[in-house]
Amino acid sequence: MIVVIATALGGGDSGGSSGGGSGHAEHVKQGPAPAHTAKFYEVQSGDTLTSIAHETGVPVAVILELNPGVDPQILISGEKLKLR
Repeated sequence: MIVVIATALGGGDSGGSSGGGSGHAEHVKQGPAPAHTAKFYEVQSGDTLTSIAHETGVPVAVILELNPGVDPQILISGEKLKLR
């Protein structure tokens, strides 16, 4: 007989897990997307489209759609991205 006991560290999320999430607490540091998103975001050193999407609540696909000339692999510090 084999018994497996597992515990989750760092949270106590009672929201019911579907098993499909990554379980990383750093992705849950913000609440829902702001009711009114800023028009632009100024790229900071080390930013990625994913980190910008998490910070602003605007999906990566929307950022790319609104900024067709932006290379998602090469973001430049100081560059302004349209968010809406």
